[in-house]
Amino acid sequence: MMRRRTALGLAALLPVAASLAACQGGPVAQPRDLLIGATAPPPNLDPVAGDAAAIPQALLYNVYETLVKIDDAGQMQPLLATAWEVSKDRLTYIFRLAETATFAKDNRPLTAEDVVWSINHVKRDGTAVLKAQMAPVATAEATDQHTVTVTLSTPSNSWLYNMTSTAGMVFDSKAGVDFASQPAGSGPYTLTRWSKGNDLVLGQRSDYWGAKPYFSSVTLRYYADPNSENAAMLAGQLDILSSVQAPQALGQFDDASRFTVIEGTTSGEVVMGFNNAGVLADKRLRQAIRYAVDHKALLDTVWAGHGTLIGSMVPPTDPWYEDLTGLYPHDPDRARALVKEAGYDGKPLRMRLPTLPYATAAGQFVASQLRDVGLTVTTDELEFPARWLDLVFTKADYDITIVSHVEPRDLVKFADKKYYWRYDNPEVQKLVTEADRGSESDQVSKLKQAARIISEDAACDFLFLLPNLVVTRPDITGVRQNATTLSLDLTTIARKQG
Repeated sequence: MMRRRTALGLAALLPVAASLAACQGGPVAQPRDLLIGATAPPPNLDPVAGDAAAIPQALLYNVYETLVKIDDAGQMQPLLATAWEVSKDRLTYIFRLAETATFAKDNRPLTAEDVVWSINHVKRDGTAVLKAQMAPVATAEATDQHTVTVTLSTPSNSWLYNMTSTAGMVFDSKAGVDFASQPAGSGPYTLTRWSKGNDLVLGQRSDYWGAKPYFSSVTLRYYADPNSENAAMLAGQLDILSSVQAPQALGQFDDASRFTVIEGTTSGEVVMGFNNAGVLADKRLRQAIRYAVDHKALLDTVWAGHGTLIGSMVPPTDPWYEDLTGLYPHDPDRARALVKEAGYDGKPLRMRLPTLPYATAAGQFVASQLRDVGLTVTTDELEFPARWLDLVFTKADYDITIVSHVEPRDLVKFADKKYYWRYDNPEVQKLVTEADRGSESDQVSKLKQAARIISEDAACDFLFLLPNLVVTRPDITGVRQNATTLSLDLTTIARKQG
């Protein structure tokens, strides 16, 4: 749904921008400059070395390109690959590359060898998540300068889909730079300046091989305080507010002459993660927590009612979605009984929250409801992403946490017993494996089974699905309605003339 109005809530980790208007007393941005406000700045710029969503948000499709990409409708489209073929046994993929594609550095032609190098780079140096996504690949070879043949060890329904995102980024294999600070891709933009934690500036390539984007310069400006971000938009200092982190204040934008509000959906499940290897290894305590939380009241309180209750790790846009919100209705009495049955000794549960508005607000709400059913909770806030990634995501040093998982089709993470939830369920692992290797109908049925088992097992709690709520200036066009990928795709955005 796209409409003009001013009241909107949004969710998660996307950027926001703005042009300054002379009539509002500020400096005037050039028509071809775009200012975007953002939350959760990237800790570095190497998409292979870290799992922070802020990295592909800035760089995917803008600086780095993939063989194929996902459009606003969630459909796969050609990008660096003009065409591809899949063998009948689903083990061999042949990609034909665009012969005009070049890298930003020295305008060097992009070849099949660069694609092979990039695949092997992810397999060798990627994070655990990326390595898992690339695990089906047995070999990748350059058949000729513009043809890549990838052979899988087993059929995989998810592999090509994953190649539309971070795992599929194609790097300049001869750039000779540190990707953590100097991205080297084939996209329409290059890095002009990066002030860590403050802003990131991209400049348009004059020699880009494809259709040039409208804006010559794009600045992603990061805000730790959502009120400051809103104030910047109201003051005309941003062109796009793509991550409304204070939806209760959306009435401020109720002026169609100054603002356009776009409302869509995301794949960002706000998950209350449980450490299944700690005190919450006791399923009864996990169930008690789920019964204790009034999810509708939480959504209304924390995110002004914007978003969707889902009851599982599957958004409604996935083929294997099933409404599981009825599995754990709000039932404080049942929660208290389970706490008593589990023999809970009163030792405080450590709730460690990232410094993100939705997480800290939801944490306060949840902690109060857990105390009401006899659970003792201590909370602390960890700087996001660096400190949260270190202590919670990497070391699993927590009992409860809350964070939005924005990667599409991420239910499969429950099959990884080393993931930060430390959830180890052989039945789920078997279903996920069979879903990936089987037919498309097998994938749907088996992932639906897995989602139900995970939810019934209270492996985590699924608080709500973030909406995609964006505020722009009225002259901005082409902003994606739905956040179907990790990318803030700048290639479609423009400014009305006249």
